[in-house]
Amino acid sequence: MTTETDLIERLESEAERDLATAPDVGIVMGSDSDLDVMKGAADALDELGFAECTDVETTYDADYTYETWVVSAHRTPDLMYAYADTAEARGVDVIVAGAGGKSADLPNMTASIAYPVPVVGVPVQEKSVDSVIGMPTGAPLTAVDAGKSYNAGLSAAQVLARSDDALRERLVAFHDDQKSGVADVSERLHDDGIDGFIQNR
Repeated sequence: MTTETDLIERLESEAERDLATAPDVGIVMGSDSDLDVMKGAADALDELGFAECTDVETTYDADYTYETWVVSAHRTPDLMYAYADTAEARGVDVIVAGAGGKSADLPNMTASIAYPVPVVGVPVQEKSVDSVIGMPTGAPLTAVDAGKSYNAGLSAAQVLARSDDALRERLVAFHDDQKSGVADVSERLHDDGIDGFIQNR
């Protein structure tokens, strides 16, 4: 069985590898029960052409990659610390961190330890919002609304796109598709009327 120490050693050894194969975005969650919500971040990145990095020795056919881990702030604090502490050395440029419950400390602690690597916090549940956004002045954490990990994935891509025109163009195209989708719906609602729109939906 894999131990917390095994994973810490793995992260520390990865901090010494060639950064050419490093994942660009880290997605971490406090429990695998958070995965249903946190998968949205991966979905957003997948739509933008990212690949999931499951093996640091593999070169992926994508401009950007992301990794996923469970690192609990309460049950495995040493692993959480090692993940955040090695993130920059391992080549991670942005972290999306999500946690649930009233003591959703993973995003905050990750942001504090990984600084200056930007962290986007995801409150997995509504009751997690205050915990995730409650950072003191001088300890920055960007956060999305409860359950909105998809937006967190987009935010991570926006950070990377500031220095990559191709990724920026993909984000703009994604946004344009959303705008045209709303325009199509608006026209159908207007032209078909409420009853006709509902029948044809």
